[in-house]
Amino acid sequence: MSATSLPGSPQPDLGDIRHDWSVAEIRAIHDLPLMDLVFRAAQVHRRHNDPADIQRASLLSIKTGGCPEDCAYCPQSAHHKGAGVARERLMPVETVLAEAAAAKAAGAQRFCMGAAWRQPKDGPEFDAVLAMVRGVRGLGMEACVTLGMLTPSQAGRLAEAGLTSYNHNLDTGPDFYEDIISTRTYDERLQTLANVREAGIGVCCGGIVGMGEGVTDRAAMLQVLSNHAPHPESVPINALVVVPGTPLEDQPAVDPFDLVRMCATARIVMPRSRVRLSAGRKSLTREAQVLCFLAGANSIFYGERLLTTANNGQDDDAALLADLGIRVGEPVRAAAE
Repeated sequence: MSATSLPGSPQPDLGDIRHDWSVAEIRAIHDLPLMDLVFRAAQVHRRHNDPADIQRASLLSIKTGGCPEDCAYCPQSAHHKGAGVARERLMPVETVLAEAAAAKAAGAQRFCMGAAWRQPKDGPEFDAVLAMVRGVRGLGMEACVTLGMLTPSQAGRLAEAGLTSYNHNLDTGPDFYEDIISTRTYDERLQTLANVREAGIGVCCGGIVGMGEGVTDRAAMLQVLSNHAPHPESVPINALVVVPGTPLEDQPAVDPFDLVRMCATARIVMPRSRVRLSAGRKSLTREAQVLCFLAGANSIFYGERLLTTANNGQDDDAALLADLGIRVGEPVRAAAE
C-alpha cells in the first residue's frame, strides 16, 4: 500500500482541512504501514507548518493533590491515597511568576499551570490564578492553564486576563471513557471545551495512550477532536506514566511506535494544530523523539517535572534540538485554521 492510498476511501488533498472524519477513516490512517504513515504525515506537516518550529513549553503544578476526581491514571486523585501525593495549597502568585521568569530565561515560550481541582470556585484562589495569567502574559509568554471544568463566566474572566490557551483533555474515546473516570462525564468535558471556545480562548485538548484502550478508542478520540470546528489549537499526545498506587499501576509500557502513530494520525486529520509530544517522553530515545517530530509533533514540554511525574531535562532537550538544527519559535498564539 502506498503512502497516498487508503483502503475504501479516496486520498484527501494534502491541503484539505476537514471536520467530517469518521472513526473508520482515522483508524485506516492509523493502521497504515508505519513508514507510509510517517511519510504521509510529514508531507501534511510540511504543507501546513514550518518543520523547524518546535515549541518548548514549561509546566508547573500550582496546586497539587487532593483532587476529588477519580481518574485512574492520576496520582493527584484523593481516591488513590497509595500514590503518596500530598495535598498542597495554591502556590503564591509571586512564586509562580518567578518560576515563569526562570522558564523564559531557559528558553520557554509557553508557560502552563495546572491545579488539581474538579472545578475552580470563584473567589480569592480564582482571582490569584487570573493574576498569574496576567503576570505570565506580561513576561511576553503564552499562558495556558488547566483547572478542571469551567463555567462560561470563568472562561470569560480568563479571556479578559489574557489567557492564550486552556487545557482540558478528553483522555480517550467516548466508549472507553467510563473505564477510566466515573466522577465527570464526557459531555461535561465537551461543555467546558465549548465554554472555552466561546470565550475566545485557544483550546488545548488531547489524550493518553496506554491505559488499556484499543486502537479504535484512540481513533475515536481523534475523531471527536478533528470534527470540532475549528480544530483545537493544541493536541497533546501523552503516554501513560505508570504511578504505583493508582489503578493503572500494572499497565505495560507504551510502545514508542504507538506514540509515533498517534502523532502522525493527529497531524494528518488536524493539519495546523500544535501536536504536543507530552507525558511519557522521558522513556523515549532520542531517535524515537525524532521520528515523532518527523511525523508532525511540533511541541514538547521541558523541565525536570510534569506536574508530579519526571520529564526530560531541559539541557538534554536543548542539545537534541541543537543537534537537529531546530530553532525555537517566538511566542505567538497559533490558530488551528
